[in-house]
Amino acid sequence: MFGYSDDWLALLFVPVVFWVPLGPFLMAGFGVWCARRPGWTPRLWSVLVPAVPVGISGTVLISGLLRLKEETWQEDLTGYLAVYVFGITVLPWLLGYGIARVTRALSARRNRAAPPQG
Repeated sequence: MFGYSDDWLALLFVPVVFWVPLGPFLMAGFGVWCARRPGWTPRLWSVLVPAVPVGISGTVLISGLLRLKEETWQEDLTGYLAVYVFGITVLPWLLGYGIARVTRALSARRNRAAPPQG
């Protein structure tokens, strides 16, 4: 690709680069999908899709922290988990799931309270 012996490593970081801007929207969509459809298929996809970018970036972070032997490794790991894992991956899924469940419950409540037409 670029003439280096480790060109294939660049392919691993493409999902990581795209996960930051697009991951929250994708995870919110997975949350809505899980709220609307029962079964294990939506839940499996909402775990497998973010596994690649989150796993690769986490591996790079942890291996870098182990090599540096700095005193701030706990703060770096906590920041990574808070922003990248929770903020970009888990929180949008929870918001999509919760909003879809609330709107579904309100819709069912409204349809139950409406007088029969006809």
